[in-house]
Amino acid sequence: MSLDLKLLYRAALWTSILGVIGFISDFGFSQSNFEQQLLEGFYFVVLAVGIVSTFARYFEDFSLIKRKVFVFDLLSICFTIWIYYQYLFVGVPFETDLLLENPIWVRIAVLLTFIREASVTRFNYRRAELNPAQLFVASFLFIILMGAFLLMLPNASYEGLSFIDALFTSTSAVCVTGLVVVDTGSYFTPFGQIIIMALIQVGGLGILTFASYFSYFFKGGATYENQLALSDMTSSKTLGEVFSTLKYIILITLSIELFSGLLIYSSLGAVRFPSHYDKVFFSVFHAISAFCNAGFSTLPNSLYQDGFKYNYFLQLTVILTFVLGGLGFPIVSNIINYLKYRIRKLLSFSEGKVGHRPWVLHINSRITLITTLSISAIAFVAFFALEYNNTLADHSAFGKVVTALFGATTPRTAGFNSIDTASMLFPTTMMVFLLMWIGASPASTGGGIKTSTFAIATLNLLSLAKGKTRIEIFRREIADISVRRAFATISLSLIVIGTGIILISAFDSEKDLMNIAFECFSAYGTVGLSLGITADLSSMSKLTIIVIMFVGRVSMLTIIIAVFKKIKHKNYRYPTEEITIN
Repeated sequence: MSLDLKLLYRAALWTSILGVIGFISDFGFSQSNFEQQLLEGFYFVVLAVGIVSTFARYFEDFSLIKRKVFVFDLLSICFTIWIYYQYLFVGVPFETDLLLENPIWVRIAVLLTFIREASVTRFNYRRAELNPAQLFVASFLFIILMGAFLLMLPNASYEGLSFIDALFTSTSAVCVTGLVVVDTGSYFTPFGQIIIMALIQVGGLGILTFASYFSYFFKGGATYENQLALSDMTSSKTLGEVFSTLKYIILITLSIELFSGLLIYSSLGAVRFPSHYDKVFFSVFHAISAFCNAGFSTLPNSLYQDGFKYNYFLQLTVILTFVLGGLGFPIVSNIINYLKYRIRKLLSFSEGKVGHRPWVLHINSRITLITTLSISAIAFVAFFALEYNNTLADHSAFGKVVTALFGATTPRTAGFNSIDTASMLFPTTMMVFLLMWIGASPASTGGGIKTSTFAIATLNLLSLAKGKTRIEIFRREIADISVRRAFATISLSLIVIGTGIILISAFDSEKDLMNIAFECFSAYGTVGLSLGITADLSSMSKLTIIVIMFVGRVSMLTIIIAVFKKIKHKNYRYPTEEITIN
């Protein structure tokens, strides 16, 4: 590569970065007419440099035209030329109220230019400097701090936001928790709500998922070290599966969110919104929030709001969405493959056409699905029986079933509520504690100790009761490392939650212990349900909840792995001794 091309690519990257900064300034601050004209002019400079940079890449390596990125580049260039034509020859800024009542197309083109230029920048990850756990934790910290800064911009909220409240909201969004200190719908402007929605989406999937796949898509490859790191984060069995797994994760997410958004939109027929845009935004926001198990809502009382708490089709849609998000990407992918296999088997007239494939549904999927269904069924029956004459009293027979199902599934990290949570009976509240602690499934958008951890602990209990020395299920033996991780996760979760309860009890001694414990369990499970004390907590208590939410999302085990240095295995073993347990 010649020096001139290097300088061109570097100039394109930095102008696109400045374009994004201008984009943030444009929406985050009020601009005078002169400043707005300067920004508009600079946007076109960014687009021009981006086009020149893209053409230069194809002149340098004409084989790029055979890759999928060529379609993206062609569409981007056509889009940019169309914008130039509209502004220079038609002379109409084609303003639209689709987003913040601004001509958004130029800004979209600037963002696309930034994604294109940033994704092709060479980044060589070195394990010697940062292990995968440290990289994972650091990525979440970076997004949380960036989100807090964006939420503090003057145009992000109507009344301004303190740093602690901005940090709390950003952490809650990135860690897909849903606990809020201010009402999302009334306190934040449309720009602020879009920031929260973006933080939820990025936090649900992880910034590394997006960044890594975009980098692979535009560059056509990645270094061996980068693939090793991503293999650890995506639980891919081979390096060759890494980017196909990332692509599958993004496709599954966008497909489910799109389908969910359409169902939510169709369920709002009788609900009146100020504009069509508000209705579309409500559908998109809640689809993303539901799939990412975030629990954020633009309604003051979540789905318990008047006009929504009897909308059972909406509630069923939200349940389906957050259950799929809580199952985890590997499980959803495995279920899709299993359904494809069963459909092919049904459509084939002879056994030989498809052939028998053993273990299409992996043991991870079997354990997760059985545990999820069992916990949900037991919780549903208990919730229905306990709350029949309490929070379910004013619902119809069908409504009681739907609301009980919602109440039984949402504590497992979803965080939406269709009842008054503070009005639940004491036994129901205790059950919700357990559900929040268990949480969702591994490699999902949810938190908690995870269903697989709870399943292994239960299987270990049964194994000990039967006098077995191994945990066996489905003609498979559970590996010792999985058992050790499960019990480490359980121990660490109780330590984190217990420490949080002690600290908040000291900082806000006037608060009821039940409410404090509920808040801490909800934060660790990244659930978002509350008994109504979140906004009234002191700054130190909010900081405590922030830490618990962060630990619940990235897991304490990951943080410990990030902190401690791995030792080399030694070729010796000490004599084994049994320790007295009971």
